[in-house]
Amino acid sequence: MAKQAKTGGSFLIERHSPQDISTPEDFSDEVKMMAQAAKTFVEREITPIFEELEALNYGLTTKAIAKAGEQGLLGIDIPEEYGGIGFTKTASMVVTENMAESGSFSVAFSVQTGIGTLPIVYFGTPEQQAKYLPRLAAGEIVSAYALTEPGAGSDSLGAKTTAVLNEAGSHYILNGSKMWISNAGFADVFIIFAKIDGEKFTAFLVDRDSKGLSFGAEEKKMGIKGSSTQLVILEDVSVPKEHILGEIGRGHIIAFQTLNIGRLKLAAGAVGGAKAMIALASTYAQEREQFGMPIAKFGLIKEKIGKMAADTFALEAAVYRMTAELDKKLVGTTTQAEKLAAIDEYLIEYSFIKFIGSEILDDIIDETLQIHGGNGFSAEYPIELYYRNSRINRIFEGTNEINRLLTSGQLLKRAMKGRIDLMGPAQAAMTGEAITDIDAPEELKAAIIANENLKKAILLSSGAAAMGFMQSVEREQEVMAKVADMIAAVYLSESAILRAQKLLGSPKAEQAVRLAKIFTFDAVDRSRSFATEALRRIPNGSTMIAKLNSYLGEHGTDLIDLRREAAKDVYENNAYVFLN
Repeated sequence: MAKQAKTGGSFLIERHSPQDISTPEDFSDEVKMMAQAAKTFVEREITPIFEELEALNYGLTTKAIAKAGEQGLLGIDIPEEYGGIGFTKTASMVVTENMAESGSFSVAFSVQTGIGTLPIVYFGTPEQQAKYLPRLAAGEIVSAYALTEPGAGSDSLGAKTTAVLNEAGSHYILNGSKMWISNAGFADVFIIFAKIDGEKFTAFLVDRDSKGLSFGAEEKKMGIKGSSTQLVILEDVSVPKEHILGEIGRGHIIAFQTLNIGRLKLAAGAVGGAKAMIALASTYAQEREQFGMPIAKFGLIKEKIGKMAADTFALEAAVYRMTAELDKKLVGTTTQAEKLAAIDEYLIEYSFIKFIGSEILDDIIDETLQIHGGNGFSAEYPIELYYRNSRINRIFEGTNEINRLLTSGQLLKRAMKGRIDLMGPAQAAMTGEAITDIDAPEELKAAIIANENLKKAILLSSGAAAMGFMQSVEREQEVMAKVADMIAAVYLSESAILRAQKLLGSPKAEQAVRLAKIFTFDAVDRSRSFATEALRRIPNGSTMIAKLNSYLGEHGTDLIDLRREAAKDVYENNAYVFLN
């Protein structure tokens, strides 16, 4: 199976088939069971105490974490020999998705199962794993991850926290501070990054009872008010050298690899949030009357609902397509190096799925609030809280601006290193012709052609940028970001199309085809604008705009009608149509 995994970024230069990918419709019974377990946990354990959790109740939060541990929800990524389940990344993602409706608790849960545990899973010594992982899996202890500093946010390598070996050579003395640390108020163990001798960026496991470790007051946040967020202060904190996590001077590897999985999980959570918002928006729109009729009948409301459904369908398809590729890549890996190499394969995908997933969710929540009108601005309605809580997602796990630069930057770096053949296809796109016909199902042929031509437009734009700016291309952040937006759009578009192809002949085929078309042709329209702006900036790029327009020409699809029909599908189910 590992040999079947696709190369990261290959979707830009290859045409993948429906048989190549996995979709939510392919979930195994075990994965479905984990999804239901998470959903049931939220309904039974979180919903009854939701308001108390949102009021920042340490005791209730830690009890809920312990209950999640009892039910096996904390150990999916932890090997069985250390008290976990050791299940697939797909199972991990469906649990994350179904935790989305737990509000601020989802932050504590995600830290515990993600950035607070994975560094120990992938980089811990057997002794460290035996000491911490069984208790983390059981929810007996809570973890936190301390990377960000007051003067070093996205620039994590600019950290000032220091670690100096004592005279006896037995302990490192840590000094500095970390901010925005989730779970800090009640965490038992912290993964803290510091520079040994001010230079070697290294991770340490620091227990809460360590002398010299103290905390600031709870941050007064706009949203996720029920999650603990504090300043962590280190004043001559003595840490045994056995508590170094990973290799000295290689802390950046731990930080970045952990954030990569976190980005994928954030997108999975966005899928869950989007589904919940569609149900909330649909219910309200059909109940709320204005001018003598439910507002659900208004064209502008239908347009919002239809777009929500299409964006969710594409994002969901992309998240689980990507996760399945990672699972394939991980099959057969036994050593730490092999596992990390497998995770590293999809750096491009992690970055764009995070920024597009968080922005799709924010757009859907924003439109759900708009559908509620003045009521949406009132704390008496749940959408107000969702609106505030969601905003952090565009900052978590690396800002969306950083992730845009990582998307296009990693693509160009891999092309320069020969890991992906980008420049050949890019040069071909500058002189080639648009695809006008293709062997594909009639229902989706136009969308597939449009998607393949969108790939050519991306190759044209990225190739022009690389050749036009040469070594200075990474300083052209606006251009890099527009290329990243197009990359994200084409991956979600292709994922939606492939998912719809797999559903042809099924009872939901018509709805799937409709949603795939909406997302794809909307992606073409948006990308035409992105690419045009980028080419105007690139030296001699304006001469390629005509070629660009040949790839992204007028598709003639009535998106308004398709969105109206998609909204009708939602209204008939009073929910997102493709619930598992």
